[in-house]
Amino acid sequence: MSDNQEQGSSLWQRIMQNIRYCIHDVWDDTRSLWSVRMVKIVNLSVQSFLDRDLQIRAAALTYNTVLAIVPALAMLFAIGRGFGFQNLLQTELFRYFPAQREALETAFTYVDNYLAQASQGAFIGIGLIFLLWTLISLMSNVEDTFNHVWGVTTKRSLQRKFTDYTALFLLLPVLMVCSAGISIFMSDTVQHVFDGDLVSPLMHRLLAFMPTVISWLVFTAAYYMVPNTKVKFSGALFAGILCGTLFQGVQWLFVTGQMYVSKYNAIYGSFAFLPLLLVWLQLSWLIALAGVVLTYAWQNFENFAHRQKAKDISTSYSYTLAVSILSVVANRFKRREAALTRTELLRDYELPATLADDLLNRLKRAGLLNTIAASEKNGEEGYQPAFDPDEMTVNEAINRLGEVGNTAFIPKADSRFAPVFERFKQLHEHQQDTDDLPLIELYSEDTDDKK
Repeated sequence: MSDNQEQGSSLWQRIMQNIRYCIHDVWDDTRSLWSVRMVKIVNLSVQSFLDRDLQIRAAALTYNTVLAIVPALAMLFAIGRGFGFQNLLQTELFRYFPAQREALETAFTYVDNYLAQASQGAFIGIGLIFLLWTLISLMSNVEDTFNHVWGVTTKRSLQRKFTDYTALFLLLPVLMVCSAGISIFMSDTVQHVFDGDLVSPLMHRLLAFMPTVISWLVFTAAYYMVPNTKVKFSGALFAGILCGTLFQGVQWLFVTGQMYVSKYNAIYGSFAFLPLLLVWLQLSWLIALAGVVLTYAWQNFENFAHRQKAKDISTSYSYTLAVSILSVVANRFKRREAALTRTELLRDYELPATLADDLLNRLKRAGLLNTIAASEKNGEEGYQPAFDPDEMTVNEAINRLGEVGNTAFIPKADSRFAPVFERFKQLHEHQQDTDDLPLIELYSEDTDDKK
């Protein structure tokens, strides 16, 4: 073998080793190096993105967004007309979404017709209800998707959804106008104060960079506030900056690529903007959901060291961990300490996040744990015993956990195994020792007679 072949083989082996390390071996690396942490975060982000079918959810959100475009713009413009800044809102929308100028112009026409019809007769009440339902449905789906990534099963109440989402859409036009006012003010200041050959162009470039900064703030706020759980601001900020930059890059690609897609006009005619709008929305939601996954990985990567083994956890070990968690919660309750939270469980006991979520969910379904409202101290829901901890026993906890899930749903098997079920139930009720009981004695009847 020549030297070049040996070098090529050695290089290929190193590449494969690095790939194997990034995919599998990194979770066994206990070093606290920044590079190791980033590899774990990227690894968990990719795995979580693939495991949660986020491409399908992005497609669903794209459909919801198309359905909600006109109602959302109608609410923005209705509020804008009330304050007299409808034209300013329209200008700001063109500035925020330059890639979809034609789609926005078409939507504005629909909005004018929508508002004209909504202000007449019985359509006022029906139109308002449909408008609010469409917007709340979109935001609810976004929240459900974010919670799905975080493994959060507790949702906001309908009343809280209605108030939070309505407040968001009421404040959005005001924030857009404030942003436009700040940009205009800063531009005038640059013209009058910084009129030099070097300073003025520099300030203009900084002002042109403002949409990117606003994208960072919007994505960061969404990642920090939308999930119904406590999110680290550092992770939300990191994901917000990265995904906000990617979002602006997609915007730039669509704006600069408009000249190369003119052939769509020959196919779709006046609807040529529609497929481009759908592609843009799909990519935008994929970027947004990738940011959610990245925020989740940033906060939870340390709890996934045992993730692979947790997928094949034994029933005995699962019950042991669940009863141990229940014991900790009961003792904290008896000592009148603060309720145990999910974050504390992951941090203090280093349980994999997916395993901890599964155990907590099973304990709640078994009627052993309840969630309590988030406290002002940590902003996260806690867990407390569902009934008097002095009345809880290990045997009862295991029995309740074993009964979680569907039972007696196979008629044929339930009928044929009835003697086994009955015998086992009798032994269990009388707390008889089954360690030395021959298995064959559970079912001593001739099964051929039942066929």
